[in-house]
Amino acid sequence: MLPFIHVNEMKKNHFWLLAALLAGKGLLAQNTQQDSLKVQQLDEVVVSDSKFELKRENSGKTVIQITAKELERSQGKTVAEIINTKSGIEIAGSRGRDGDVLGVYARGGRGRQVLVIIDGVRVSDPSTFSQEYDLRLLSPTNIASIEIIKGAASTLYGTNAATAVINITTKRSSKKDISGSFSTSIGTNQTAEDQNYDLGNISNAVNVNGTLNKFNYTVDFSNRYKSGLSAAVTPDNEEDVFSHYSTNVRLGYQFSKDFEVSVYGNQTKFSNEYDASNADAPNLGKNEQERVGLSSSFTYGKGSLHLNTALTDYETNSKDTFGESVSEGSNWVLDLYNKYVFGEQWHTILGVNYIKDEAVFSEDVDFTIVDPYANVVYVSDFGLNLNAGLRLNNHTEYGNHVVYNVNPSYVFQTSNGYVKLLGSYATSYITPNLTQLFGAFGGNPDLEPEENRTIEGGLEFKVNDRLRLSTVYFDRNEKNAIGYDVNFRSINIADEIDANGVEVEAVWFPFDALTIDANYTFTERKGDNAIRIPKHKANVSLGYQLCEKTNVSLSYAYTGQRFDTDFVSFMDVELDSFSLVNLYLGHELISNKLNVFLAADNLLNEDFTEIIGFTTRGRNFRLGLNLNL
Repeated sequence: MLPFIHVNEMKKNHFWLLAALLAGKGLLAQNTQQDSLKVQQLDEVVVSDSKFELKRENSGKTVIQITAKELERSQGKTVAEIINTKSGIEIAGSRGRDGDVLGVYARGGRGRQVLVIIDGVRVSDPSTFSQEYDLRLLSPTNIASIEIIKGAASTLYGTNAATAVINITTKRSSKKDISGSFSTSIGTNQTAEDQNYDLGNISNAVNVNGTLNKFNYTVDFSNRYKSGLSAAVTPDNEEDVFSHYSTNVRLGYQFSKDFEVSVYGNQTKFSNEYDASNADAPNLGKNEQERVGLSSSFTYGKGSLHLNTALTDYETNSKDTFGESVSEGSNWVLDLYNKYVFGEQWHTILGVNYIKDEAVFSEDVDFTIVDPYANVVYVSDFGLNLNAGLRLNNHTEYGNHVVYNVNPSYVFQTSNGYVKLLGSYATSYITPNLTQLFGAFGGNPDLEPEENRTIEGGLEFKVNDRLRLSTVYFDRNEKNAIGYDVNFRSINIADEIDANGVEVEAVWFPFDALTIDANYTFTERKGDNAIRIPKHKANVSLGYQLCEKTNVSLSYAYTGQRFDTDFVSFMDVELDSFSLVNLYLGHELISNKLNVFLAADNLLNEDFTEIIGFTTRGRNFRLGLNLNL
């Protein structure tokens, strides 16, 4: 029986069973041929920056795509770890103990400037201080793909979409009556100093799906269990256990070739032992998310009408030396929009977005946002492309505010590819959340909304199906940013904040068997302390196809110097840069059925500090398999 719970002997048997499979058959699996992989990576279709399927060369953004294949090769990693390898993004806490609170920083911004969307619906917890979505709730095994657009995207996606939008699509049913998959991995979970190689990292997932006439269904269950690490850096390194369970159900019906409806539900729970900032402590946190939703689409002529809506409840229980506390929040989100194509060149959207946030403090509080919006994409036959939009934010506490974007690009076709020039000017608007306004700790009903302005300019080159290179400069100005005074009360910061930088991305196929994927980000933030934001960050990944069924990849990640606050002395401390090397090997045992893999993270056992006072992972190994039925 495979381990869904922590049992030492079963973990050891599980580990050696997977090791035997690897030793007997080889290294790594990869079904797709190299030629199709090149087309997939260099000639992508992007959706998130316009809600239309557009060729990458016609998009005025450099959209990041994380495919199902990349997610499969990242088995055993969290969503935060996967996203953290992309340009312009730093997720503090993702290199430490699974369960540590995460800080998501895109282009030198803060977590509340990043918007997460799941299946067309924004997700955020209104009971938290920053209202950002907790990425620890996500299970990567239920995700089909991720698109990331950086810069202000409030016109299409509303408040909070100031520095990045992380657009997640979950898995859908196959065309078979019934099909399924099972994945499992087991490995070590240890620091650089503690290299005993005890097994403390288990992940499992089961998925059953299919289509019966006009009815389709998907059921998914996953769990993760991590032990072996202390949350805080202490001499005793007391274990703090993290356990995560997630269940997803989606049911759909195709009423006709033009009309379909799906309903879905999700329940995710995790328990997390944690410490004080500088000492072991018997603290325990429990988080739960319950979500139900509906999506439908109706196609007519050159247009289509779409409805995405979901109701989500959040609950967090924390028990520490000061007692027990509970926070509760919920939101209802509805997005209704119509897409229509005039001729073959004008892609238009008219929509309205509704949000109701509720939280429980000393009394129940709520607010409502109703946003009508419009967007148009023009794709010419002579190289000019234009993406422009307008949104009217209607907030029950703050009244009306207009945000807009203008995003032109021009494509010069060459004999073996293209050169694309792109630029954009966009505004965003971030209203204070319920905790910042009415929370028991730090609430301030006199807060003003934040206003951001973002300018971008860049180039993208594509040469044959061998090379794609892009570089983008960004500059963002923030007014009325929300911070805290000496009494930890929420306030608007008087000084304006400016963040600017450069992102460089490259995908290169020097020859058919080798893939090189690299990115570099320079970020500078002025006007306040750039806590946990590295000025320089780089990632390089090399993938080599040893033979038709065997692949090896080697990755390198550099994180430059940055500042963090020492909450013992309340002084800002500069942290050293660090470099991590990861190795991934595997093999396809049965064609299109069974894959096995071996992964080594932090191969050189680098000892580093990510967040002051908190543990980071040293050299660790994972073994796993994927079975498709």
